[in-house]
Amino acid sequence: MSADLKDAISRRTLMNGAGWGTAIAALPAIAAAASKRIAAPDRRTAFPLIADGVPATVLIDATADSAVRHVATDFAKDLERVSGKPARMIDGAAGDLRGPVVIIGVLGQSPTIDRLAATGKIAATDLRGEWEAFRQIVVDDPMPGVARALVIVGSDRRGAVFGTYDVSERIGVSPWHWFADVPVPRQRDVLIPPGSRRDQPKVRYRGFFINDEDPCLSGWAKKAFGGVNSGMYAHVFELLLRMKGNYLWPAMWGKAFADDDPKSMVLADAMGVVMGNSHHEPMLRAQAEWHRHTDGGVTGGAWDYEKNGDNLRKFWRGGMERMMAKGGGRRYESVVTVGMRGDGDEAMAEGTATGLLERVVTDQRKIIADVTGKPAAATPQVWALYKEVQDYYDHGMKVPDDVTLLFSDDNWGQIRRLPDPAAAPRAGGYGIYYHFDYVGGPRNYKWLNTNQIEKTWQQMDLAYQRGARAIWIANVGDIKPMEYPLGFFLAQAWNPEAMTPAALAAYPRDWAAATFGPEQADAIGEMVTAYSRYVARRKPELIDETSFPLGGVTPAGLDGGEFGTMIAEWDALDARVASVRARLRPDQHDAYYQLVEFPVSAVGNLYRMYYATAWNRLLAGTNDPRANYFADQVEATFARDAALTRSYHALNGGKWDGMMAQVHMSYVIWNDPTAQTMPSIVRIAGDTPVSERSRQPKFVAPRPTDDGIVAVEAPAFSRARDGKGLRWATLPNLGRTAGAVVALPQGRPATAMTDGVCLEYDMTVRKAGPATLTLTLAPTLDTIGHAGGRIGVSIDGGPVQPLVAAPEVTGGSTDTPGKKRWATAVCDNAVRLSANLGQVTAGRHTVKVWRLDDNMVLQKLVLSTVPVPPSYLGPPPKRA
Repeated sequence: MSADLKDAISRRTLMNGAGWGTAIAALPAIAAAASKRIAAPDRRTAFPLIADGVPATVLIDATADSAVRHVATDFAKDLERVSGKPARMIDGAAGDLRGPVVIIGVLGQSPTIDRLAATGKIAATDLRGEWEAFRQIVVDDPMPGVARALVIVGSDRRGAVFGTYDVSERIGVSPWHWFADVPVPRQRDVLIPPGSRRDQPKVRYRGFFINDEDPCLSGWAKKAFGGVNSGMYAHVFELLLRMKGNYLWPAMWGKAFADDDPKSMVLADAMGVVMGNSHHEPMLRAQAEWHRHTDGGVTGGAWDYEKNGDNLRKFWRGGMERMMAKGGGRRYESVVTVGMRGDGDEAMAEGTATGLLERVVTDQRKIIADVTGKPAAATPQVWALYKEVQDYYDHGMKVPDDVTLLFSDDNWGQIRRLPDPAAAPRAGGYGIYYHFDYVGGPRNYKWLNTNQIEKTWQQMDLAYQRGARAIWIANVGDIKPMEYPLGFFLAQAWNPEAMTPAALAAYPRDWAAATFGPEQADAIGEMVTAYSRYVARRKPELIDETSFPLGGVTPAGLDGGEFGTMIAEWDALDARVASVRARLRPDQHDAYYQLVEFPVSAVGNLYRMYYATAWNRLLAGTNDPRANYFADQVEATFARDAALTRSYHALNGGKWDGMMAQVHMSYVIWNDPTAQTMPSIVRIAGDTPVSERSRQPKFVAPRPTDDGIVAVEAPAFSRARDGKGLRWATLPNLGRTAGAVVALPQGRPATAMTDGVCLEYDMTVRKAGPATLTLTLAPTLDTIGHAGGRIGVSIDGGPVQPLVAAPEVTGGSTDTPGKKRWATAVCDNAVRLSANLGQVTAGRHTVKVWRLDDNMVLQKLVLSTVPVPPSYLGPPPKRA
């Protein structure tokens, strides 16, 4: 790395190619700089945002919108965070202004910016009429006494907000500076290169849903703010906007955003946040309100449109009247959820006709038009096709063209449905509701982040390619500890086209560099990726002492088997985490604990607890006193779990007390246990010392290839045959092992064998016999709604066998074959398909895997002429 690039990175200087160039907006500025290897800007022409420790003055108009005022105030604080000195902020006339100035405003609303445009000082006409676009321009001699200014121009108020927070992030103020205690490095000089830079989002509404927020977020908020109120939401809104999100579904269980604290709604609008409500809270009314107020009928009255329609319409009208309470014919900026689910996020009564739901939507739109005094189409609306509501859509239910259709995943990361490629465009467009946290079958997962950004990328890139571009919203539970996937989700939502496979591969390192600095970025990025891969194999709530096989008791000692191999991986990762922590600055330790150390330590400890439980049970079964050693280990790891949580709650003077209170062990049904409970242990009379060597896991070597088994990771193909405008791409780390392979671009129609789009794998079989080929794929669903996704296999030029992956979740009992396939797939985070290839000879063979349908993500192949041990295919299926 050149000296000038090192200097640029150390200063967090904004980089440019031509002007401000084409730096990828979805990635931190450090990443853009490193990838382009561009020298620091010339001091003679650059704008000195901070010069010798003194920050520039921040200027807005006296008539500036409240959102511009909020962001300008935050930006002045950010300049102080970086420089260590207060930044002067001027609200109104510039007067005798001197020195460098940052001017923030909206084109057509800011007299200062409009004068600069009229006199030819800035060119911003390309912003006019655009959605949330911004331009950052370095201007010479913008006004008397000012030699140079940075002008941040928004096409609208959020454009100005995003353009300003974009600069904050590029000078080292993380969006998570408050919500994860990410420190801001001090700098005496920050230079912005000459020229201009323009950006705007590709997805219209981008945000998250605070859901399943008890006991963690709600308990923490009560301690920190007295409740889930405007004091808490001020930080939530800021976080959302700093990540360039604009849309929020608020906390809901027992909570009512606009009713609990009316200031929350006012503040959201003032800061520029678009509010909505979850998929089962129509017309901007919280579910909790229905049970609080008589304006929704008798308290606790029937949430039934056929029996209680008059009261429901009155209740919904109240939501619309509150939206219009801003006055002057203006409304609080909102997206109105239409439709209806059962009370408490349950399905509506069995057998409810689509005709009834169509009538509900029709009546809701009449209320919208009546209250607003405008056609219903003038108010943004969304219909969430969640769970059974998708069935109504599949059976032909129609809603007006201006309503956004919000498709959902299966709650476990697999998108269920996407727009039919043959469907006519909709004015309201399409969106996606995606889960990073969930309460429901086959088991709750709420404790820690268990999401792979590689999986998120694959599914959301597919959605974008198929036209779901109006709304992207993620269920993030308590917000913490979903910092990493949420940041990625919103970065991809801002510009899905910039989040290429190369940008995805670079993201962990780039995130680590922006969060902790470049020195440890490679190490931290690798650790975060390893953690994501390990924890996604099976979510912590799904594991216990029976989840993975032990090797057993051998004359040489205790063979840890597959379970022991996993423990060794967690031990190694723990050691790497501790090593990096020792090299960080003390002011980085709190953020590191939250974002890296606690997740790794806590999940690794949970694995060790169940591993010790497995050995305790196995040894106790033969009255082996060595069981007592492992009983001690169970008790020690159970105590350490509580200690780790206490450490988290003590961070930064107890700032996050309560945020990690989620029960996360000893599940027996889909729902949370009522308390943390240590697994039961057995003690044997007497004691036999367990040597260090004998209790270490011994790795079971792969069976030799001459036993008739050949296992190949999907990225290790011999040849890739592209065609029909498709190319094969490797996505490192997606899935359980080395990565996965997918045909890009996604969203394309099915291909036939005659199109020749396939992967070839040269395999040497050393034992002749009847061959079975087993493919391991990432779980995905047929988003068209056919009978499943297809992938083809063949050997040595023989016929192609189509294999169908159909783990679709449908209505009916959990004992149905479809539900069982789906539950197994999401628990294992894998789908396995097998084909009989007939008799094969010993020697070299070529296996081909054919692209037939879209959204088939290949991870591994196993060709066998003998029975295959589980270690080749991953953990065996486990009943939820």
